[in-house]
Amino acid sequence: MKNLTALITGASEGLGKSFAFELAGRDIDLVLVSLPNSGLPKLANFIKVNFNIKVVYFEYDLTQAESCTAIFEELHQRGLNVDLLINNAGLGNWSWFEEKDIYFYKKQIDLNITSTVLLTRLFLDQADKEQSSYILNVGSLGGRFVVPRKLVYGATKSFISYFTRCLQLEQSGTNVHVSLLSPGGINTKAELLVLNHTLKGLSKATILEPEQVAKTAIDGLFKGKKEIVPGQMNRLLVAFDVLLPTFIKEFIIKRKLTMNLNPQP
Repeated sequence: MKNLTALITGASEGLGKSFAFELAGRDIDLVLVSLPNSGLPKLANFIKVNFNIKVVYFEYDLTQAESCTAIFEELHQRGLNVDLLINNAGLGNWSWFEEKDIYFYKKQIDLNITSTVLLTRLFLDQADKEQSSYILNVGSLGGRFVVPRKLVYGATKSFISYFTRCLQLEQSGTNVHVSLLSPGGINTKAELLVLNHTLKGLSKATILEPEQVAKTAIDGLFKGKKEIVPGQMNRLLVAFDVLLPTFIKEFIIKRKLTMNLNPQP
C-alpha cells in the first residue's frame, strides 16, 4: 500500500481525523481537506513528522462547488494523483424540522450530497484506470431507518446509499472499488460524547469510537465489501429491520418520540 495516496474530506476532527491516522499507520500518503481555521495545518504536520509519509492539506468550504474543482486542479498542478477517496465531510443535527432555517438545510444538502457527487466525479476523471483505486462514501444507519428530528440528514444519507449502490454497479468490472460505510452513532465530538453517555441499554450498545469505525471501514474497503456496518449490535439492528413489519417499526418510533416529548420525572 506504500504508493497509495488518499484524499479525506472533513479530516480535521472526529471520524475524518481517525481515518487520517488509520491510513497513515498503513503508510498511505494523505491529502487532507477541511474548513479554514479547523486546525488542519497542525494535524498535517503532526502526521507527517510522526508517520514519515507525504501529507498535503487544503482548507476549503466544500459547500461551495468551486472548492471541489479547485482541489483537483491544484493536485493536477502538483503532479499528484489520488488513489483513494473518502467522502466523509458531513453536517448533522438533532432538531425538529421547523427549528432550522432554510439556509441550514441548503448547507446540509450541499455538504452531504453535492460535494460527494462532485468529488467522486472529479476523482474518477483522474484515476489511473490500469491500477486499483478506491472510493469510500460515508453514509449512516440514519439513512436506513426513519428517525424524526433527523429528517434532512437521514434523507441525505439515503441519497448517499442509493448513489453508492448505483456507482458500484456502474464500476463493476473496472479497477475502481466502491464501498458504503453505514455506521451507527459515533463519539466524534465532545457534545456527542456527553449526549451518548446518557444513553442506556441497546441505544448505548450501538455507539462506537471513531478509531474503531475507521479501522473497520478501511479493512472492509480493501477487502472489497460493498457495505460496511461497524459493530455487532448495529449489524443485528439491520437484520431486525428487514424482518420487522413496517407498522411495528412505526409504532416503536412514535412511542420513542412520545417519551422524548414527555419525559418522566
